[in-house]
Amino acid sequence: MLNKVILIGRLTKDPVMRYTSDMVPVTTFTLAVNRNYVSQSGERPTDFIPIVTWRKLAEICANNLKKGRLVAVTGSIQTRTWDDSSGNRHWVTEVVADDVRFLEPKSGFGSSSAPEEEKELDEDFDKLFEDIPDDFDGFTPIESEDDLPF
Repeated sequence: MLNKVILIGRLTKDPVMRYTSDMVPVTTFTLAVNRNYVSQSGERPTDFIPIVTWRKLAEICANNLKKGRLVAVTGSIQTRTWDDSSGNRHWVTEVVADDVRFLEPKSGFGSSSAPEEEKELDEDFDKLFEDIPDDFDGFTPIESEDDLPF
């Protein structure tokens, strides 16, 4: 099974950081992601996707992200339920981020830079592609069925 999400979009508002009862940081924000087509009315539809980050990544996001910031998020889709005080069941679908990469310089968002934290996030994101050789130019043709690995 595979549950992998890669999104690029802008934050709709500043992230919110909270702590669990065990004092584990968790930060949430919503990412506005444009669809790849224009509707009949001439508008490009936008999806608003809830994102959840945990632990160190949650702290980095809370301290460095602001409304409007362009980011790339990699993670997985999670669906969960919860019951409100009236006993009504609510379903939530969200992306649990493994990595958040800042795609714009921080200078335009009115906060001080933290290059060591951004470098750490960039290195983690780059690990996703470290197995791909630098000279990779596509797929290698297979000469015969005997060369198939399965």
